[in-house]
Amino acid sequence: MRGYSLPPEDDEDFENLRTWEVLVVNAVGTVIEFWGFKRNQGRVWGLLYLRDAPLSAADVRDELGLSKGAVSMIMRELESWGVIHRVRVKGSQSWHFVAEIDLLQMISRVFRDREVNVVRRVREDLDDARRIAERDDAPAQVVARIERMAQLAGLVEHALAAFLKTARLDMSDARGIFKEEGDLDEDLFDDDL
Repeated sequence: MRGYSLPPEDDEDFENLRTWEVLVVNAVGTVIEFWGFKRNQGRVWGLLYLRDAPLSAADVRDELGLSKGAVSMIMRELESWGVIHRVRVKGSQSWHFVAEIDLLQMISRVFRDREVNVVRRVREDLDDARRIAERDDAPAQVVARIERMAQLAGLVEHALAAFLKTARLDMSDARGIFKEEGDLDEDLFDDDL
């Protein structure tokens, strides 16, 4: 373990990489996997970022020991999220790839395409649940709790949208949503989220 509480790395031996390259590529893969993506997606992006030079799919395959199909699929996924880009290299007929180096832009794009959509769907489901609960004469307390969950989802949706515009996340409006009289101590919340 190297300071993070995730399972130890596979005992993969990347024959063509230096030890420090293996550590970087695996570290990025671990973080990406922790965020719910595939570890090899992080490894591919990490290699491209580290090398800072266009690599072909065959180069990536050789460096990381991945199959042709896996590399093809990973490259398509990373390209669709805008975290890598295709480029032409003089004298080569194959496409080469480079990593997006604007990390904030990259994270923003992935947030917009993935997280914001999930939060929006959750909010919509909670809104539907509240309407159905009201129609089915659910107890007022239950309807109110569903409404508070929907409000929180709405605030998270707005906070993510604001973050995407400003690169600053403010969740201070979430303080009172779940507070019922006497439930929460205001001192538990930190203004600087």
